[in-house]
Amino acid sequence: MKITKSKGKIQIFSCEDFNITHIMECGQVFAYQKIDDAYFCFPQNKLCKVSKTQDGYLIECDDENYFENYFDLKTNYSSLKKELCSFEELKDPIAFGSGIRILKQDSLEAIISFIVSANNNIKRITNTLLKLREHFGKRIENSFGSNFFAFPTLSELLTLDEDFFKKIGAGYRASYLVSSIKFLNENKNLFFGKEVENLKTKDLLENLLKLKGVGRKVAECILLFGYGRRDVFPVDTWIKKVFIQDLKIADVKDASKMCDILIKRYGNFSGYAQQYLFYSKRENG
Repeated sequence: MKITKSKGKIQIFSCEDFNITHIMECGQVFAYQKIDDAYFCFPQNKLCKVSKTQDGYLIECDDENYFENYFDLKTNYSSLKKELCSFEELKDPIAFGSGIRILKQDSLEAIISFIVSANNNIKRITNTLLKLREHFGKRIENSFGSNFFAFPTLSELLTLDEDFFKKIGAGYRASYLVSSIKFLNENKNLFFGKEVENLKTKDLLENLLKLKGVGRKVAECILLFGYGRRDVFPVDTWIKKVFIQDLKIADVKDASKMCDILIKRYGNFSGYAQQYLFYSKRENG
């Protein structure tokens, strides 16, 4: 995939390894809005506009290096997909979601977002997270004439109580959020900083499971999307269907056991395999 960078722009000359619909709508992120034919992506306090062009895609932004990293543009997905296609069951899902790329999201934003996402629907999750951003009113400056707001810092999140989270639609997750935010603040060394990068995935998983409202599925989502750990395999309703209906590799009903089996099967490609299988199953049944 060829890309060029210039001030305020990243041009992508391909649709085979980059499809903005596949990327933003495969369940990995909530910080985006589709307006007309363009996607506005607003991770942390950044903003970009992604539009289809005759040759591929145009990313307009104020920080080209940030979004080159965010969209994981330095990873060779063509080679990666070729490796994954050695698994027969992945050939069709990869062909269907060929433009998926796993975003490199901020760990704090991923933790909060996926706690909100537990047993929830996309519309409610998105609205809750938008209201959380709007509460602090820190508009992301942009040349698009659009109103998007920055994700709050940990210190800002500490000022919020259960009533607030309930008012913005978090429901029973409100208590989880308040408890987890407090725990994150009191144990920053377990979740943030250089030391965390050196932790084994299983150790970081154990840390995340200490957060209230975080079970294995949510923790593995956070690991995959917020920490860039590819040796994980979040198992939700759709992946359970894949496991039982399509793979038929073991007579197992427990999600955690499915997860272990799938990680053993796909190894360090697990996170990628999960995204292709999840997106294809959810869209095609």
